[in-house]
Amino acid sequence: MWKPSQPEQPVSNTPPEPVRPAPPSSSVETARSAGVTAGDQATISKGLFIKGEISGSESLFIDGKVEGSVNLNGNRVTVGRNGHVAASITAREVVVLGKVRGNVTATDRVDIRAEGALTGDVAAARISIEDGAFFKGGIDIRKPDAKNQPAAASASEPAKAHA
Repeated sequence: MWKPSQPEQPVSNTPPEPVRPAPPSSSVETARSAGVTAGDQATISKGLFIKGEISGSESLFIDGKVEGSVNLNGNRVTVGRNGHVAASITAREVVVLGKVRGNVTATDRVDIRAEGALTGDVAAARISIEDGAFFKGGIDIRKPDAKNQPAAASASEPAKAHA
């Protein structure tokens, strides 16, 4: 019988791409739900414990435990659902999904999301506390351009609230 000739398959000299394991989905999904992509920030994962001072020039996602101080001026600090932070935090923006015990200073805003807990004083231009979140401490609302000047609720009394 007659067999049609089959065209030869081109041979490629490039090796196949190795399989890369996917990152843990819980911290990546939590970071994305907080509005940050995984490539934009450093991560302290669930199994890590850091004791001391953290400072730098990029955003940070904390899903582990941190004690000490976190100074990331001009950047975002996100405390993930598994995160436990016993530290003062200074950043442009702070998002709390886990637990924070310490004072928080933000030049822009502080968001305490549902099931998040913050115990300590907050100084920021804006603060939001979702239903189901826990907050205990004082709030000092500051103008975005004035770092140490509290915004006045009236001419004689600064804006300060306690929950």
